[in-house]
This record gives sequence, C-alpha cells and structure tokens, in this order.
Amino acid sequence: MSKIKLAIIYGGKSSEHEVSKMSARNVIGAVSTEKYEVTEIYISEIGKWFVSEKAIEPLTFLENFDVVFPVLHGQYGEDGTMQGLLKLAGVAFVGPSVLGSAAGMDKDMMKRLCHEAGITVAPGVVLHKKNRKEIPFEKLEQDFGYPLFVKPANMGSSVGVHKAKSREELSAAIDDAFLYDIKILVEQAINGQEVETAILGNENPQASLPGIVRPKGHSFYSYESKYLDDTGYEIEIPAKLPQTTLDRVRETAVKVFQVCGCEGLSRVDSFVTATGDIIVNEINTIPGFTNISMYPKLWEASGVSYNDLIDQLIHLAIERYKRDSALKTTR
Repeated sequence: MSKIKLAIIYGGKSSEHEVSKMSARNVIGAVSTEKYEVTEIYISEIGKWFVSEKAIEPLTFLENFDVVFPVLHGQYGEDGTMQGLLKLAGVAFVGPSVLGSAAGMDKDMMKRLCHEAGITVAPGVVLHKKNRKEIPFEKLEQDFGYPLFVKPANMGSSVGVHKAKSREELSAAIDDAFLYDIKILVEQAINGQEVETAILGNENPQASLPGIVRPKGHSFYSYESKYLDDTGYEIEIPAKLPQTTLDRVRETAVKVFQVCGCEGLSRVDSFVTATGDIIVNEINTIPGFTNISMYPKLWEASGVSYNDLIDQLIHLAIERYKRDSALKTTR
C-alpha cells in the first residue's frame, strides 16, 4: 500500500508564528512515517514559502499532495485565506473550510452567529479603528463596569488581549488592540471558570471531556501565561463539575462548532458561572498542538492518543474532500 502524501504547512505571516512552529514540531513528530510521506512547508514571517524552515530556495508552486495539514494559527492561516487557496488547488486539508475558518476567527461574527442560534455569549460591543477618537468610555463603564476585556476581533493565543481595570488602562488596551486589527471587542468580564472542549468530526462531530484552565500569577489566561511562563497556569482534565453541567458544556460546544460551519477540528472555550450558566467565549479552528496545548490533552484524557488524533484528522480531511469532490461544478 502506497503512503499518503502529506504536506504540513507551518510558520506564517502572523503574530502567532512561533506558536505555529512549536505546534508543527509536535505534529511532525507524531506522524507515522510508515503511513505518510511527509513534506514540510514553512512560511516565513514575511510570507515566503520554503520546503522546510532550513531551505534556502523558496517554494514557488504546490506539489501534488493527497492531504495538507495547515498547522497555522492566526492571520493568513486560520482565517479562511489558506483554506481558500487549498480549495482552489484541489487538495484535501485538515480543519474547517473557508466559511468555518473565517467565522471562527472573527470573534464579532462568531458571537453574532451564536446569538442568532440562542447561544449565550459575553456582553460587549464592537469598536472600529476609524472611530477611535469617539470611544464612548462613560457608556462602556455604565453598561459593563470594570474590569473589561479588550480583544482584537481577528487574533488568537490571547495576542493583543488586555484586562482593563480603569479608564486609563482601557484606553491603552484599545490602542494596543488596534495595532492588530481594525475591529476590536470590548467585553464584560465573566465571573466563572474557563472551560475548554475539543471537537472532532465532520457531519457528526464529537466533543471531548471538558477541561478547566486556571491562570497562576496572571490576571487572566494571557499569551505570557500560556507560552512564556512554565508555571503560569494549571489545568484540570476532566473538569470537576457536575455531570449535567459537563453534558451541557459539551452539547453547547458542538452546537457552536456546527453553527459556525466548522468541520474537522476546533476547540470551544466557555465560562461556567457559579449558578451553572454557560457563556461561550470563542472558538479556535486550528487550536495549538504544542506539548502543552489543551486540544490534544483533552482528547488524550478522552481516550484518543496524540498519534491517533493526527491520524483521525487526516482521514477526516480526505473523507470531506471525497464528499465535496462528488458535487457537480458544471451544468
């Protein structure tokens, strides 16, 4: 039996470039060389493509691969742009397609879709860079109070995210968030436990056991606590919550996944309040695959090893490609 030709794309013109490299190293190490013929495709921070990170000559074309695993986080990798390129190239790829990736990446659009579907999300407002001088600080304070969270609409790994406890901090957080996107969110802080759930599947997605993330020595689960501080957080898998609550968390996560039009994989992050309410925070359509990332850890706790998880993701990509290839494109 011939090997499956697998391309793993990583790096990218994104503020999450280094996280992508860490994720890719783990994925590459987990792929069976007996099953797959692996080609590394590295995208530099200025957007040039190379066959591996150490290559000198840039890649100027896409090879004929059976399937592509885009281990890319953030802009130009998780937002539908790479997915559109791969669809045009006629190749199977891991993860959500164009719509699911774009909707999942844009926190504003994701929240609108969830709200329309009756899924509770954190109260907040959307601000646009063109209106920076007209920010209604008094109204934000009256409607939501402090602390407030400020987030770029299209960003991951908590890049550009700040917790503001005063107007001075809020103004500075808004300025920083606008460095990463022309649209940002200002949200009310939710008093609850942060619960993460991994989703796997196409038409019939399954949810992992949920897990809880608690920041240590940081005011929230920031980029620094995730990647720069080895003791910046603690995790609890499975989450020690009532079974009925865990069931509702999983059901909500699957619903978010489907409402956003996702397939393949995603991680849904929610808050569970003291009264048991579930408030959805965001969906990550290409979650981290580093050795500390929650997505593989959640599936491992649910009985799916890292190697088996990579296998399943690749086969889900091929199955979807075959399904979509059977659709008519001419009259």
